[in-house]
Amino acid sequence: MGKKYKAAQTQVESKSYSLKDAVELMKRVGFAKFDESVELAVRLGVDPKHSDQMVRGSVLLPHGTGKSVRVLVFAKGEKEKEAVAAGADYVGSEDLIEKINKGWMEFDRVVATPDLMGQVGKLGKLLGPRGLMPNPKAGTVTFDLARAVQEIKQGRVEHKMDKTAIAHVVVGKRSFDENALVENIRTVMDSIVRAKPASSKGTYLLSVVLSSTMGPGIRVDVSEFTKMVEAA
Repeated sequence: MGKKYKAAQTQVESKSYSLKDAVELMKRVGFAKFDESVELAVRLGVDPKHSDQMVRGSVLLPHGTGKSVRVLVFAKGEKEKEAVAAGADYVGSEDLIEKINKGWMEFDRVVATPDLMGQVGKLGKLLGPRGLMPNPKAGTVTFDLARAVQEIKQGRVEHKMDKTAIAHVVVGKRSFDENALVENIRTVMDSIVRAKPASSKGTYLLSVVLSSTMGPGIRVDVSEFTKMVEAA
């Protein structure tokens, strides 16, 4: 850890902050010279070993992510034209599959039409570990390519928990207005709450931590979000 990180960490108390206070603190202690991404880490009270307790979904952030996203679409015929018109960066089928198999990975999100998933599925070992595999629950396996591509470009993000039951989600940039970040975070949390598995028992939201790319983690009081769980 560098001196700047340690200095920032000393300003973060060992307690849970209200969401607004956590956002304000994260912006204040930031020291990087570039516009850092802001990420939320949500630890869930589910068992990732059980397929019926997997938590996954996607949500359109009201203020976007602040990032330029390169979208690759697997499509043919008229759907290929639709994807191009919607602003997809790369569109194709067998040609792109071959390119990816050779190691090309210059894209950030992947969308596919359902009829091509049989072929795209063969890329599972390459796309899966990177979180790039198209999935119906995330809205990335669809015939409505125009909507999918446009929403991703506008700031649709995926949330999927890892093997430790933690979901990491980018919610904006440190340069964002505090209210914009708060609204983005609440939108993500609402989506995660709505994705709660029916088989989940006990406490669902265990912890929420906010951080910028280079900054220290700041714990957010989960009680702000438990009302969402009760209302869901």
